[in-house]
Amino acid sequence: MAQTKTITQAVERLGYRVTVGDVAAEAGMPLMEAQQGVLALASEVQAHLQVAESGEIAYVFPKNIQAILWSKSWRLRWQAAWEKVWRVLFYLIRISFGILLILSLVLIVVAIAVIAIAASSAGRDDNDRGGGGGGMIFLPRIWLGPDIFWLFDPRSDRRRPPRTKSEMNFLEAVFSFLFGDGDPNADLSDRRWQSIAQVIQASGGAVVAEQITPFLDDLGKGWDRDLEDFMVPVLSRFNGVPQVSPQGGIAYQFPELQVTANERRRLRPPQFLREIPRRFSQASSGQIMAAAGLGGVNLIGALVLGSLLQDQTLVYQLGGIVALANSLYWVLLGYGSAFLGIPLVRYFWVQRQNQRIEARNADREQRAAALDQLTPDQREKLAFAETLTGQTVLGTDNLAYTTESDLTDQEIEQKDKLDAEWQRLLEQRRQGS
Repeated sequence: MAQTKTITQAVERLGYRVTVGDVAAEAGMPLMEAQQGVLALASEVQAHLQVAESGEIAYVFPKNIQAILWSKSWRLRWQAAWEKVWRVLFYLIRISFGILLILSLVLIVVAIAVIAIAASSAGRDDNDRGGGGGGMIFLPRIWLGPDIFWLFDPRSDRRRPPRTKSEMNFLEAVFSFLFGDGDPNADLSDRRWQSIAQVIQASGGAVVAEQITPFLDDLGKGWDRDLEDFMVPVLSRFNGVPQVSPQGGIAYQFPELQVTANERRRLRPPQFLREIPRRFSQASSGQIMAAAGLGGVNLIGALVLGSLLQDQTLVYQLGGIVALANSLYWVLLGYGSAFLGIPLVRYFWVQRQNQRIEARNADREQRAAALDQLTPDQREKLAFAETLTGQTVLGTDNLAYTTESDLTDQEIEQKDKLDAEWQRLLEQRRQGS
């Protein structure tokens, strides 16, 4: 299912007329998988085949591929519906952490307030009976979190800062503060193979290993690197063939990537594969501070509540929300600790990952820069590779067969072409004589 979606998107980007090599290069997938996928998709949507006189095949797909597939496959309809449902469910999951934080904080504050009021009332009763000064729990008016009480400010000159369209709300920011926003390099493998295919196509279908190394990671050591074993996966993926020059240098030719259905403007491939550094959170600095502040208040409140709940007799007498807070106390304390502990651990993990990403990027960039300082042997290999380059464009004027029209009509058309060519040769002969 995922392969069908990938191939469909590649066909749409390529303009609905493609070869197998076009799809493999655009999607960055192995040629064998691309061939099987293109054939399966062509059969499903009844695409047309165009066979050139040289034997190469181009596939012409209808421009309403998605509609045809949806009308035939209940799986695709179910998948599309599930993706919509999952987006809603995942959004609810994301905001649930912020809601739990607020509910936890409210429960803790209310429980502390109820216990404080009860203790204060008991103190006043003791004072009335004893006539002396008793103790009273004093709750200072200190707020360690962000200023969220501006809504209740009667002054009209205080306004909430404008919120941009792309800014996430606070509940989404809480999830981002806790768990981040996903791996920015989740598509790294796809980008790697797409870039390699672009380099091969931009080079005319023949390259040397030094042109590919800026897109690879581990090149091996010793003989493995000297013998260019790292090129084996590239050859396997795109059906490449190693060619040896008279001087013993090795170039790599990819015949199927030299055939294209349309002569398109060649995109300039990237110089090297660049990994995107991870971000701790895409939330604004104010939202991160607000989430951390509320988390800190929640943890401190949980610790204060724990000390007040030591008197279980008072908890039993008060009941209600105090009893609820007592039963959930370890959950509240655990959530408050994890709310600050997880981002702290993740922060140092992100820093370590970014150091590794920076090192890999620098290594690949150095390999790309080395292409400007090739040794004589490497220049000889590159010159030999240029002799293997070429591109075959399957136009519509040299087709031997197409399923878009009847076979009889095609035979008549071919006969007319031969007769016209014969008449042209006879006319040239008469003029020459």
